[in-house]
Amino acid sequence: MVTDNNHVFTGVCADLCSGMGFCAEKAAIATMITAGEFKIKKIVAVWKNEKGENHVLPPCGSCRELMKQIHQDNLQTDVILKIDETLKLEVLLPHHNWFS
Repeated sequence: MVTDNNHVFTGVCADLCSGMGFCAEKAAIATMITAGEFKIKKIVAVWKNEKGENHVLPPCGSCRELMKQIHQDNLQTDVILKIDETLKLEVLLPHHNWFS
């Protein structure tokens, strides 16, 4: 994740069978907030399969909503979906203004 101040924050996913895990995006966001930042310029999530191959994944709905709630400007965050495909968070978070 890159903030509007061009600082890079990373996170790790804890995908646990108990349901008590968390997404890498949330871990990175928590670190960003601890550093006093709230605006995200771009974000990418990468998963490595059992063969060691990397895959880009979109943030889950919960992470998308968290990004929006941290700062309204994050609706303009570039979410990298593939090497050649990027969408704004507001496109990936339909009806984001229903409860604003």
